[in-house]
Amino acid sequence: MFKINDNYLKLPGSYLFSTIAKKVAAYREANPDKEIISLGIGDVTQPLAPAVIDALHSAVEEMAHAETFHGYAPDLGYEFLRRAIVENDYKARGVDIALDEIFVSDGAKSDSGNIVDIFAKDNTIAVTDPVYPVYVDSNAMSGRNGEYLTDKECWSNVIYMPCTAENDFVPELPEQTPDIIYICCPNNPTGTTLNKEQLQKWVDYANEHKSVIIYDAAYEAYISEENVPHSIFECDGARTCAIEMRSFSKNAGFTGTRLGFTVISKELKCGDVSVNSLWARRHGTKFNGAPYIIQKAGEAVYSEAGKAQTKEQIAYYMENARNIRDELAGMGYAVFGGVNAPYIWLQTPEGMKSWEFFDLLLERANVVGTPGSGFGPSGEGYFRLTAFGSAENTQKALERIRSL
Repeated sequence: MFKINDNYLKLPGSYLFSTIAKKVAAYREANPDKEIISLGIGDVTQPLAPAVIDALHSAVEEMAHAETFHGYAPDLGYEFLRRAIVENDYKARGVDIALDEIFVSDGAKSDSGNIVDIFAKDNTIAVTDPVYPVYVDSNAMSGRNGEYLTDKECWSNVIYMPCTAENDFVPELPEQTPDIIYICCPNNPTGTTLNKEQLQKWVDYANEHKSVIIYDAAYEAYISEENVPHSIFECDGARTCAIEMRSFSKNAGFTGTRLGFTVISKELKCGDVSVNSLWARRHGTKFNGAPYIIQKAGEAVYSEAGKAQTKEQIAYYMENARNIRDELAGMGYAVFGGVNAPYIWLQTPEGMKSWEFFDLLLERANVVGTPGSGFGPSGEGYFRLTAFGSAENTQKALERIRSL
């Protein structure tokens, strides 16, 4: 008889955003006359930049002719895209990254879930809390998290590093030494950041303890403050302790187009074993590469027109973020984020539980957000709103919240 991976059976309920989708669908079915505005899932709403669309059309046309047709992509991704990444995301910031240290993929979410393949089951992970659920869930699927403690809504073998208003959402170095440390900066869900000095402390800690940092920089394009690094590789010593993941989903609107990349320095080693070579082996075996037409679209993001157009889109979303932050603060809510990230993190009013506030917004304002408790135990009592809606719907949602 076949056997299943029973680690999946330990997972509590369904994936956070699947649960939200089911609750919204049930409410919509029961109330077909209600207009629901979603500020929940972090999905973009503005169309792809014209330069990206032009590149897609051109690449599709190439696929129609034998002499310009492209089949399987190279293991690491096409050199034209990796070179554009090196020049614009790293060299322009004084960071030295080699072409063969970049691995193009179909998105940071996939890489976040897949990177655990190359690490032993008995590694201990540490996560900032609250945290993007994929980090924790993917390790649970691999049997790394121990048992799920229902009463505490956490895992027995995971080191949680609370990030709340009391510590300005800056994680403290843990007492128990982790093997793998997850840091998302700018942070999803809190929208907060670490400055250069704070991030350097983590790099120094990881090198001292022989730990590896998995650094999710999916929202780096939204950084507006000078002292917030766009890459962990801006920190001294990061090449020997860090893996960085990037995404085109939010910086260029590729949520439905799918493109990202992971950077692993050849200096990152476990003993004599190169982590770069392990990921290359995994990547080549289990992934057939992002499509040529999508990688050409990614290259166009780095063109002069592409950079200008995507910058305008980011400014559009960040204006929504400013509006949400200012309006909610004016209503008396305690709000965080929304300065270097398209997320606003607010404390629920009058001590309400996160899911209670979710139900209140859905039923009385017909607005969808994300309960903070879905991101970890320290997320209880908080709530996430995204700035990715249209400006019109964002303003309409705020007016509904004001009327509560």
